[in-house]
Amino acid sequence: QVQLVESGGGLVQAGGSLRLSCATSGRGVSSYTMGWYRQAPGAQRELVTELTSVGTTNYADSVKGRFTISRDNGLNTVYLQMNSLKPEDTAVYYCNARLRLKFTTVNYWGQGTQVTVSS
Repeated sequence: QVQLVESGGGLVQAGGSLRLSCATSGRGVSSYTMGWYRQAPGAQRELVTELTSVGTTNYADSVKGRFTISRDNGLNTVYLQMNSLKPEDTAVYYCNARLRLKFTTVNYWGQGTQVTVSS
């Protein structure tokens, strides 16, 4: 079982920055691919970025060059540094831990943290 707790959301003006944190706990979490997803009102949840256990990253086109994902295995924490924020980045941001097994994929989710970017 893996537990994820996000923090760091809030209200920021366009052009500003925020850093989200995802505190992780549970057995073997360092082997998981960690990701950040977001869901705006009336929209589907979408992948923002992910970071594999070997350090490979993947970013949505809309955030490339502005957002950075990182993990500190010593602190069991995953971060999302968000710079040059835009009003369209407004959403609830969710931390995700994913592990592909032989016949299935295991997913864990945090409770989400609200990010609001004012224009």
